Amino acid sequence: MSLTPHRDKILAAIKNPKCPDDDKMLLQEALSIYDEWKKKLHSLTSKGQKRVREMVELLNWYKDLFEVELIMKQGSSFIKRQKGQLKLDNSILEEFLIELVNPDVFDGLDTSKLEIGPKNAFMSLSFIPRSFKELPQKPRIFVKTKAHDFVIGTKIYYKFSTTDSFDKPKTVDGDMVLAVLVAECKVNLDKTMFQEAAGTAARLKQGCPVAKYFLLVEYLDMVPEDCRLTAIDNVFLLRHARRLPFEKRNDPLEVEKQHKNHPIDHKVVWMFVQEIQKLMSAIWYDPDEALRRGSFV
Repeated sequence: MSLTPHRDKILAAIKNPKCPDDDKMLLQEALSIYDEWKKKLHSLTSKGQKRVREMVELLNWYKDLFEVELIMKQGSSFIKRQKGQLKLDNSILEEFLIELVNPDVFDGLDTSKLEIGPKNAFMSLSFIPRSFKELPQKPRIFVKTKAHDFVIGTKIYYKFSTTDSFDKPKTVDGDMVLAVLVAECKVNLDKTMFQEAAGTAARLKQGCPVAKYFLLVEYLDMVPEDCRLTAIDNVFLLRHARRLPFEKRNDPLEVEKQHKNHPIDHKVVWMFVQEIQKLMSAIWYDPDEALRRGSFV
């Protein structure tokens, strides 16, 4: 998948035949602002927590311009109504996370062999032969994957055969992305989304028990729950804010005020960075250490 998911969503919206011409002009303007945002991000020279703070400042700057000044204040009812469906808003955060995984933020990071960004990642592998008679024939293998907003992982290649010589007619091969960290980006999080995420996290960890699963949320639309009762590792509330009431959601001034009063908090983003750093620095499992520890895990 692309490393510029937000830019891709803007271009796709411009090509959408249902998008009004005035909205297409707005989105063309948005591309110019997008280019400026990326240029500013790439010109940063700071490291560590200071770099994260500066990156979040630029993120807030871009989201205020794109979501408030362009979409809410100038966009038609079509673009306002469809921005979630077109993923114009939450794809900003997806692309920001790709920029965040940077050696100037993380210690000892080598991205050359990693899969980073929106990916279809491994969930489960099953063998389902048609019948006892067909058991010795070419394996019937089902590798189930799921699309995630943000993944850190690696690509794994596999080959299965019913012969030790791996004869081509009786061999199945392919590849998949194994995710050790998944983050889903939500503009609003409600109870249904949370429950769906909990189910996804559980299935992810069945396939890779060391994996971590997080939600990054701008606005909360539910009562907070204890993540320890689920397979979700944490929910990060980026703006410390609840969703606007229904009657205020399409009011540009109310949206602008909420952005101003509740910007994305660089300290919360830094908490997420620390979770990734711990994952990168940890020994996930070493059976040789069991006797020294006095426990298996």
